[in-house]
Amino acid sequence: MIKIEKLWKIYSNGSIEVVALKDVDIEIEKGEFVAIMGPSGSGKSTLMNILGCLDRPTKGKLTLDNLEIENLGDEELAAIRNKKLGFVFQSFNLLPRISAFKNVELPMLYANVPAKERSKRAMTALDKVGLADRIHHKPNELSGGQKQRVAIARALVNKPSVILADEPTGNLDSKSSEEIMHIFKKLNDEGVTIIIVTHERDIAQKAKRIITFKDG
Repeated sequence: MIKIEKLWKIYSNGSIEVVALKDVDIEIEKGEFVAIMGPSGSGKSTLMNILGCLDRPTKGKLTLDNLEIENLGDEELAAIRNKKLGFVFQSFNLLPRISAFKNVELPMLYANVPAKERSKRAMTALDKVGLADRIHHKPNELSGGQKQRVAIARALVNKPSVILADEPTGNLDSKSSEEIMHIFKKLNDEGVTIIIVTHERDIAQKAKRIITFKDG
């Protein structure tokens, strides 16, 4: 599903160069559940941005679902983000003025999915994360754990090849964290490839493989 070969990311700020990733090789198979760990500044978030086609490597090769990413233009990358990747963030990134249902519909609007199909997929995804009874609630009417479930439902609706979750339990209490990890495990059991970044060892241990970063 993902192959990274001799990947570097170097940020230049005038005469200063910061090496965020150096000579990274990783392979992730279809259907894996992988946790990426490491201290702040170790390169794990930089890697997530590159995997998510939000940033480009300085050199090296990234293949995602048989597509060589480094050769693609911005529009092609946007299409991959929308169709092949589902994102879950620590801060949920929900639009505050619209309902859970409308938040989940959003990626399908960008993908030009017809209204009837959008409605069906949004309901299915919200049901899958146990929120079928909260579809008309706005984010400020939901708990942190419920907001993250809405975010997971939104990540699912375009049937992505991979879900990328950056510190998905970082803003949650331990009970909500357990529930969110249980949802990820269930999705992975259904064949979804999941990659999470976390600095919490007990969260990482719920994945099937841990990749640890240190100094890029």
